[in-house]
Amino acid sequence: MFKYLKAISISGEYLVKPDKSRYVWLYLPSKADKERWQDEANKAKTPLSKFCIEIIESALAENEEFKPRHKMIKELEDIKIECKALRDDLRQKSIVLERYESELKRYRSQAFIGEDFQGVRRYSRELVEILKEGAADSYRLLEKLCIDPKESELIKAVSKQLEELEEYGLVKIEGRVWRWIG
Repeated sequence: MFKYLKAISISGEYLVKPDKSRYVWLYLPSKADKERWQDEANKAKTPLSKFCIEIIESALAENEEFKPRHKMIKELEDIKIECKALRDDLRQKSIVLERYESELKRYRSQAFIGEDFQGVRRYSRELVEILKEGAADSYRLLEKLCIDPKESELIKAVSKQLEELEEYGLVKIEGRVWRWIG
């Protein structure tokens, strides 16, 4: 333990003479910071210098790839730029997806909108599942189907499906609430 320290003997006792080449001077931002650190060291029942050494060593042990602050700031800025680009890309893709879903809803509803349609009509699986979950009024149905109240053609298609499901005896309207009885 003492091989790195110079020891002097005075009246039979050894006093350790500090090696000044191992000193590190640390200037804290404020006196309050130093007092806070000293309080933490006191709670740990250790001198402030040993407390600081332990904190620094444990931080270095956790982060084997220690990087200077300016490099970490640069990496953080790069990550922020990449994140913004990914958010923008995601926003664009969400808009495109919404448009495709809207077009798909229109396409699927064509069978119920046209008066002279001939062939097999496919009912909306989402509509049937919502009705099977429990009673729902028209506004709730449109909300769960993600149909904007301004899209009159889609609303017309949903109404037509509900009317036909009612004719088949699968749903029943009670007041303004549709109920699955199927």
